[in-house]
Amino acid sequence: MRLPLCTFRTLLFRRQTANQQRRGLSGAAMRLVQFRRQGDEGVIRVGVEQGEGSGVVDLKAFDPSMPSTVRELLELGDKGLECAQRALASGQCVVERSNIHLLSPVLAPEKVVCVGMNYRDHCLEQNAPIPTEPIIFSKFPNAITGPYDDITLPSESQEVDWEVELAFVIGRRGKHIQEEEALSYVAGFTVANDVSARDWQMKRNGKQWLLGKTFDSFCPLGPALVTTDAVKDPHNLNVRCLVNGETVQSSNTDQMIFKTAALVAWVSKFVTLTPGDVFLTGTPPGVGVFRKPPVFLKKGDVVECQIDQIGSIINKVV
Repeated sequence: MRLPLCTFRTLLFRRQTANQQRRGLSGAAMRLVQFRRQGDEGVIRVGVEQGEGSGVVDLKAFDPSMPSTVRELLELGDKGLECAQRALASGQCVVERSNIHLLSPVLAPEKVVCVGMNYRDHCLEQNAPIPTEPIIFSKFPNAITGPYDDITLPSESQEVDWEVELAFVIGRRGKHIQEEEALSYVAGFTVANDVSARDWQMKRNGKQWLLGKTFDSFCPLGPALVTTDAVKDPHNLNVRCLVNGETVQSSNTDQMIFKTAALVAWVSKFVTLTPGDVFLTGTPPGVGVFRKPPVFLKKGDVVECQIDQIGSIINKVV
């Protein structure tokens, strides 16, 4: 059956719009990083990985007009990401991995938004009901640390726990964002460890979660901000956490109750989202506090968080 021309044009527009929303900002598949060159510890640089674990194209060396942080790059919108894409395609200004110290892909975001009880299998682990709306809390930005930096055990807590999480980063400003448009506000995805002091989260300070979640170094993040086009389906990724080489968490993001678009739409009802805002989307089962007996991190432990297509972060506990 032949479609009327007006119907065909409507369907074509909807398809183009859907593709644009799925792509996010620039439609470019990239792995954005922040780093310092060895011997130049005071200067932050933005780079584009040539591949996971490969050399990094120094964006500012390629184009001196470009900013020095990923947050500032995102604030430029498509202009910044298109420049990053050109830099990657050029193959120029490459810094060898051995000559850099990799930082968190986002430093000093305006907001670190966290979602509790967002995996069905994690709810079952603790015999908790499935939430009917997202449970939102936050970390302060001081908690963010690099993908290979140390986690510092605070003397105030004896019950520090691990939580591997898929994180995403907002790419453009928005308020009251519709769910069907929400993915176009997402710049990309990264790996997070929502390190948690369970005694402060569950027993002290009126059982408010904030203090137990926001000690310094309690949010390792990285290794890269993987743009939305480089991730085939963020809600079908294997997620793992290993402590001293032993797998303690293993699940899939298909267990998420509230997906990325729903979280963006929900949170934007209450606050304006801005480029660089970080969302931690919840953790699967296997955390230490619900083990029998409970298990907590100690000095010398090494925690590795892995998510397919994004990478892994490895942090020593000190």
